[in-house]
Amino acid sequence: MIETFFGLDALGTPQAFFAAFAIGLAFGFILERAGFGSSRRLAGIFYFRDMAVVKVMFSALITAMLGLCYLLALGWISPDQLFFMPTVYGAQMVGGLLFGVGFVMSGWCPGTGVVGLASGKLDALIFLVGTLLGTILFNEIFALVKPLYTLGDSGVRFIFETMGLSRAVFAFAFTTVAILCFWGSELIEGRKKAGGLYFNTPFLKSYSLGLLVIAGGLFIVSGDSPALSVAASERAAAPLARSRYASPGSESALLQTIAHGGDHMGSIELADRLLRGDADLLLVDIRTPAEYAEFHIRSAVNIQLPELPESLHLYRNKGMVVLYSNGMTHAAQARDALARLGFQNVYILTDGLQGFIETCLKPVSLRSEPLPDDLAQEINQWRQFFLYPAATVNRPPTETLGQPAMQLPGLVETTWLAENLRQSGLKIIDLRTQPEYNTRHIPGSLFLSVESLRGMVGGVPSMLLPAQMLALHMSQMGIEPSDLVLLVYGEKPMDATLAGMALERLGHQKVAILSGGFNQWAAENLPTDNALPAVSQSRYPAADSMDHFTVDHATVLGFMKDQRTVILDVRPSEFYQGKKSDEARAGHIPGALNRPFSEDLVKVEGATLFKPVDELAAAYAALIPSKETRVIVHCRTGHQASQTFFVLKRLLGYRQVLWYDAGWTEWAARPELPIEKDG
Repeated sequence: MIETFFGLDALGTPQAFFAAFAIGLAFGFILERAGFGSSRRLAGIFYFRDMAVVKVMFSALITAMLGLCYLLALGWISPDQLFFMPTVYGAQMVGGLLFGVGFVMSGWCPGTGVVGLASGKLDALIFLVGTLLGTILFNEIFALVKPLYTLGDSGVRFIFETMGLSRAVFAFAFTTVAILCFWGSELIEGRKKAGGLYFNTPFLKSYSLGLLVIAGGLFIVSGDSPALSVAASERAAAPLARSRYASPGSESALLQTIAHGGDHMGSIELADRLLRGDADLLLVDIRTPAEYAEFHIRSAVNIQLPELPESLHLYRNKGMVVLYSNGMTHAAQARDALARLGFQNVYILTDGLQGFIETCLKPVSLRSEPLPDDLAQEINQWRQFFLYPAATVNRPPTETLGQPAMQLPGLVETTWLAENLRQSGLKIIDLRTQPEYNTRHIPGSLFLSVESLRGMVGGVPSMLLPAQMLALHMSQMGIEPSDLVLLVYGEKPMDATLAGMALERLGHQKVAILSGGFNQWAAENLPTDNALPAVSQSRYPAADSMDHFTVDHATVLGFMKDQRTVILDVRPSEFYQGKKSDEARAGHIPGALNRPFSEDLVKVEGATLFKPVDELAAAYAALIPSKETRVIVHCRTGHQASQTFFVLKRLLGYRQVLWYDAGWTEWAARPELPIEKDG
């Protein structure tokens, strides 16, 4: 998926400035080469002597239109990444008239005026000075012209939608019109004996045929069909609705958006996005904590209405935020309030939680009418994902993490943290030793000893503590469920992944690990201090039902003879083989495979990093048949295995990853459990 500067809310960055500068240079060069540095030639269109304006304009329009249509049809770019100008009939009609009159009188438009100025044209300079003065005048008299400025404000509208056409049909028709204009321009120039060099030539014929073929190809890649199922119709309408609401506008534009449903997200679209692990989407349950604890849509975070503005600060106009309640009333009121606060990326779930349950989770056998096989299969997939334990199906992570993941733990680069260090809602946890932390740490970070998250549970030492005890840890550190928690390790990434398991047990949705840890941060000479941050105690909720990934010895024993399950022992090979032992017995679980956790890491200039994802994917593909295979990871005490759990589930997207926390410590101590030794 292509991400744009607009979609990333990065239009003010140096990278965006450089890109705009480079595009501007290329644009000016092309205009100059096309003869747009001469007002005399530009004005030639009004005397039918030089039709360059028409030909260049249609060339640009066709190139942009067909290119964008293909990118959208192939799914390489999402409408959410594009800015669409709202349609304001009054302002645009008057503005177009003024623009046309100015073009006729001066022979310049703003873009060509700059080209003319670069060519040393005095009239271009005068035109641009007048443009600047007109802009200042507009600003000074805005209060008087504001009614015209918003006259006929209709939000974002597309002509092909208004005409009842598909995007492919409109693109083909518009391309045909452009070709006729090319031929007509050549014919006119030829009669004026001022050009017309290509009329009826093999070049123009080939060029025209090529454009028609390219435009016709949209019918194939877009899959236009006269009949769509209900599910397909919702999916087809969703991107357009998203693009309407993503565009800024006035109150009337917002009302127009609401009228067209552009502020809604349908249940099917939401289910699809969650199933594929869309990291650009944050799902927010605004019901009471009790209702949320009883049942909520998987991956949703619970935020109360008064806390929405502050809790969503990090996601303002970044990605998509979807609110839901039991119905739509409270969510709609919250969406309106956030829109007035400047949030332009907040949507509501159509028909709320009840509608989602009825549309996506109701068993096929209880539906009032027969469903197509493909839709019935999708419903069964949704039910498995949203209703079954998380150990059964786990959605894949995002492929790239240029910004912290909204839904799944992942890796965050030091560059992102340096830019967002002071953001509210960000909690940095330093997992190094206390002397290291006390000496220097990332500003604002909190200290946590990873061993404080473990203890004796059921007679087994070094077990991850129950959710209630972990919640107390989070409360003492002032962490809220809506916070983005960034984990920072020293030499051992497994310290961060074990802390991640604690947060996973609590159902915390927004967790990330700093790639390279503190050593990478220090190597880049990024800021540090030794101040102890002020902490206000929170009340972090605890719910044991959030942990569906931890298994006990009985579960492992049950899966041991299941050929469809892979048991992965991540201890060093000599311990797996039974050559070394620091537990009651030596060896490994029968049938278990071995890949030491250390093989997933690489050291670069003093910082311990995860190996590239493609290298990790290849290594695990040789051990695990598919992403759907059930995998049980274990080590001696769960510490090392937490790292492999993170790699498989969060970096590689394996769906069914389970964690045997008690590991070899418990298995070796139970004489009734079988073991194997190599050699």
